[in-house]
Amino acid sequence: MIKWIRKLFESSVIRYIFFGGCTTLVNLISFYILRRFGVQLTVANIISIVLAILFAYVVNSKYVFQDKCESLRDHIQPFCKFISARLITMVIEVGGVWLLVEVLGMNDMIGKFLTQFIVLALNYIFSKFFVFTTGKKKN
Repeated sequence: MIKWIRKLFESSVIRYIFFGGCTTLVNLISFYILRRFGVQLTVANIISIVLAILFAYVVNSKYVFQDKCESLRDHIQPFCKFISARLITMVIEVGGVWLLVEVLGMNDMIGKFLTQFIVLALNYIFSKFFVFTTGKKKN
């Protein structure tokens, strides 16, 4: 069973789905908490996305794409690319949540949850082909 799980986690797609789910939980839980404390919709959404982006960079770099950056300096270029890509999907997410909640009258948590599918797919594509392409060491 453990060998099967280990084999399954050799795929970056499977690792991305797992850690993408964890990132989504960071995003949704922080959004939920902020909204329950009365933080305005867009402000809560942006704060929760920023927290999720920071969490996602760490787990994607280390566990999903297994970037071999050894120093802080090695992380600068991929981190800047990561933030750039995530800012694009953040605009999509903020706009999507606003559209679903404010315009279409959907529940805020449902609107937030639905946007995650588009964002998750786009973030994988950006990370795989744009962000984590440097810092790899040849063994």
